[in-house]
Amino acid sequence: MTWEEVRQKAREKLKGYCRVCSSCNGVACAGEVPGMGGIGTGSSFISNIKALEAYKFNLTAIHNFKKPSTDFQFLGQELALPVMAAPITGASYNMGGALTEDQYTEEVIAGSLLAKTLGWTGDGADPLMYNSGLQAIKNHQGKGIPIIKPRSQEEIVKKIRMAEEAGALAVGMDIDGAGLIIMAMKGQPVEPKTPKEIEELVKATELPFILKGIMTVKDAEIAYNCGVACIVVSNHGGRVLDHTLGVAEVLPEIAFRLKGKITILADGGVRSGADVLKLLALGADGVLIGRPVVTAVFGAGRDGLRILFEKIQKELIQCMLLTGVGSVKDVPSHILRKTHTS
Repeated sequence: MTWEEVRQKAREKLKGYCRVCSSCNGVACAGEVPGMGGIGTGSSFISNIKALEAYKFNLTAIHNFKKPSTDFQFLGQELALPVMAAPITGASYNMGGALTEDQYTEEVIAGSLLAKTLGWTGDGADPLMYNSGLQAIKNHQGKGIPIIKPRSQEEIVKKIRMAEEAGALAVGMDIDGAGLIIMAMKGQPVEPKTPKEIEELVKATELPFILKGIMTVKDAEIAYNCGVACIVVSNHGGRVLDHTLGVAEVLPEIAFRLKGKITILADGGVRSGADVLKLLALGADGVLIGRPVVTAVFGAGRDGLRILFEKIQKELIQCMLLTGVGSVKDVPSHILRKTHTS
């Protein structure tokens, strides 16, 4: 099965919820939350795409790197590429219900492992969504990462304990979920967190704690000072606050301050291996990919996700060959040139 065939099948199953556009740029689905779009005008989703488009590669084929390596180590796991499946929930109200939450999360975890990488699972307006992800992780010997919404401290600690019992590799919180409309609609209270509250959560577990939804140097430094093991630079796919900057716009300044001190992942607008290499050059250690994972899983389940990751890996290697990059562990910023503002 080709990626285009996967996309066609996904288009049929996601009808009315995601158009599976030829260019997944947030324009056609602007304001469709619930759904797969960006909140309000959709500009935050669109900003992620434009911020990446603003960077172009400096092409070179005069170098020593004939077989670029995409091998990546994360949380002690040896992965085939520095790309993982982002935590996404709402198979019923965001994706149309052709798959149940249990089915979706199972395929995400299984498909990621088939591609020799990792899947992340989420939390949602229905508390059972978190359980679906944990069960999928447990089914695969803990090879996955559950992310919790910024609920009350008590509720988060309960969910951390569940992650520990499932044998998860790490646990985390998408702090920007404090602004999710669907959570409020479904009577699931979420809230911003103070530095003290973040530190309490870090100390509540022996698992590495991840904080997703970082968009400023200040927040990144707070996370580091609180003992967070990994941050994800992300605006939640443009789904929580209209008119934010794109991830590729803020990533370099965050990486300048914290690269090497804390693991930095980036999540927003990744559609190809070229996008992956750009974010690595801008300072990320690794990348999460979101909406294309939904397309892959709805199109062909775990095999669809394997096809997606293999496609991205091939594109990444091609871009590395023609920019003089030997390993994803060392991607210099000089392979990029910013040609215009996003």
